[in-house]
Amino acid sequence: MLVHICCAIDSHYFLRKLREDYPGERLVAFFYDPNIHPYSEYRLRLLEVERSCRQLGIELIEGPYDFESWMEAVRGLEKEPEKGRRCAVCFDRRFEVSAAKAAELGEKSFTSTLLTSPKKSLEQLRREGEKLAEKYGISFLAPDYRKASGTQEQNRLAKEAQLYRQDYCGCLYGLGIQREQQRKLADELFVPLSGQIQPESIEERIALYEERIRLEEAGIPYRIVKERFLNWRLEWALLKVGKESTPSHILPYSTLKKPFTRGRIDGEIAPLAFLNRDEVKFIGLSDYNRLAGTRYGTVSELLYAPPPFDKELELRRELIPSFYDLSPVIVVDKIPDRKIEFSMKAHSFEDVRERLIPLIER
Repeated sequence: MLVHICCAIDSHYFLRKLREDYPGERLVAFFYDPNIHPYSEYRLRLLEVERSCRQLGIELIEGPYDFESWMEAVRGLEKEPEKGRRCAVCFDRRFEVSAAKAAELGEKSFTSTLLTSPKKSLEQLRREGEKLAEKYGISFLAPDYRKASGTQEQNRLAKEAQLYRQDYCGCLYGLGIQREQQRKLADELFVPLSGQIQPESIEERIALYEERIRLEEAGIPYRIVKERFLNWRLEWALLKVGKESTPSHILPYSTLKKPFTRGRIDGEIAPLAFLNRDEVKFIGLSDYNRLAGTRYGTVSELLYAPPPFDKELELRRELIPSFYDLSPVIVVDKIPDRKIEFSMKAHSFEDVRERLIPLIER
């Protein structure tokens, strides 16, 4: 039996139930989810599915990440709600490829872990699956593992295995609609040009879950705990000195009350220089290098290969000891001596992140 996999939260429980109900079946897991966006989120979910399948001893096949084809398939349905027409097209596509893969492998049936998702319509999934099964001459199994406290058992197993629990279905449009309803920033879509890993970003989660696998392979016990913190994302910034655009690097947790300010440097307490408006502060690259222990030749070099986020945060705390100061701190090649125009849009917001703690016996 080929089992289409959407995520580890659903598959870990679903695969165990299939084993109980179909003990004679050889299960082949098939991860095919080109709807998941961004790609880093796709890699994170696949990482967890790989771990789950290893624990269960089930073969896993990864399907193609043909995201562009999926986008074309749902064109015009961007504003559809959850369980609407876009979801039907999405199921059709994933079920079509899964049914074709099952027939290619000589399997007689296929099913999908989407059936256990409480956010999906069981009847809609069953209808689409049976239609495609008939097309490929195989059967579609649609067990209802949500009933009889199945959803509660699924959540218990996920918690016990400390599985990554995503908080949106996966697609770009579903994410946008959900964050808009929550009045939250879709920070999953923020990836700096520099490649610097941001706090509570998908890239940070991938690093955490890869380290978790390393600890498991080494037999080291651990806990994953959650912590509430102040997060930050820079959307864009532009510095002009004497009307000329000037390379600048913005330190973490810099915010501006309004998107635009202008003024002149009216004082300096080394290594910081102060704009006469809106708490804006500047630091020259030579001082940045000295304090950060770096050797950048220009701010442009710094922009595309900055130090890790935490190291820059330490530098900010050295420059401004207060934990509560959100003033803009701007790194420049040299302190401006002409009229300054500065525009920036940044977001500081309450958030929750995970932390991996190895448990070492004393």
